[in-house]
Amino acid sequence: MNLSDYKGILVFAEQRDGKIQNVALELLGKARELAESIDTKTVSAVLIGENVKGLADELVQYGADVVYVVEGPEYKVYDTEKYAQVFKSVIDNKKPEIVLFGATTIGRDLAPRVSSRMVTGLTADCTKLEIAEDKSLWMTRPAFGGNLMATIVCPDHRPQMSTVRPGVMKKMPKDTARKGEVVDYPVTLDLSKVKVEVLEVVKEEGNKVDISEAKILVSGGRGVGHKSNFQELEDLAAEIGGVVSASRAQVDAGNISHDRQVGQTGKTVRPSIYFACGISGAIQHVAGMEESEFIIAINKDRYAPIFSVADLGIVGDVHKVLPLLTEEIKKFKATK
Repeated sequence: MNLSDYKGILVFAEQRDGKIQNVALELLGKARELAESIDTKTVSAVLIGENVKGLADELVQYGADVVYVVEGPEYKVYDTEKYAQVFKSVIDNKKPEIVLFGATTIGRDLAPRVSSRMVTGLTADCTKLEIAEDKSLWMTRPAFGGNLMATIVCPDHRPQMSTVRPGVMKKMPKDTARKGEVVDYPVTLDLSKVKVEVLEVVKEEGNKVDISEAKILVSGGRGVGHKSNFQELEDLAAEIGGVVSASRAQVDAGNISHDRQVGQTGKTVRPSIYFACGISGAIQHVAGMEESEFIIAINKDRYAPIFSVADLGIVGDVHKVLPLLTEEIKKFKATK
């Protein structure tokens, strides 16, 4: 393999039901940053689906120089084999040196299949990407249950591939004046290898909330205690327009669903305000929320590690502080 043949960065522009997923825009922002440190500064995106070409301009506005559009009725529903064939074709022809996927259910399914077909490595769930002095990609991810961070390199094969969790990287500001190239990229699928046919898509009914999109999070840890005590967090969240989330301890206890978990084994969040209520501040949890713009910690242990990352700390019993805080906010709102 001649490594010098591989240039530029390629991003999987994941879309669902005609909507670009935020993680794709976050990856474009990171790709733009990485591209400044490598020889070829081109950032490309692969957009796959039915009637999705109209989404390409949004990808350009968020950092893509070139968008390869692969569309047709056969791509209406995600299919591992079909998408993998598309990616192998694009990589074989365009030879990117770095390929990035979001660590979503689709990205985690697709990326390992693509890396296997390209006979290259894949680093999953990265929390940090950087270009080293030798122009190689350093991919950092939690290891051993989050007790240490491992930096992984792929020195002998290309492309260098990784998946990145939603919410870890920052989107570029949207630039509607930005120009890029949109390319129709035809792919001839080998349908003999497609062994699965999707007959119907049944979507789960319910009011699930994506905490990674929330602007305000009121998060409860072990110190909140019993499930009934989460009503105190719900009351505060209702007054300030926030969403309730939790640490792993509360999820493991069955007091809240896993989709509300913040941390390395949950979701990475970046809200404007993060309330850490009764959360000690274990490294696994902090890794999932430390990029929040403003962190307010409430804990009766003045030496709790969470205070080292908090912008504002309240030393006190969360069951006494939260009702008082909620009541004061109610009074303040009543005067407005």
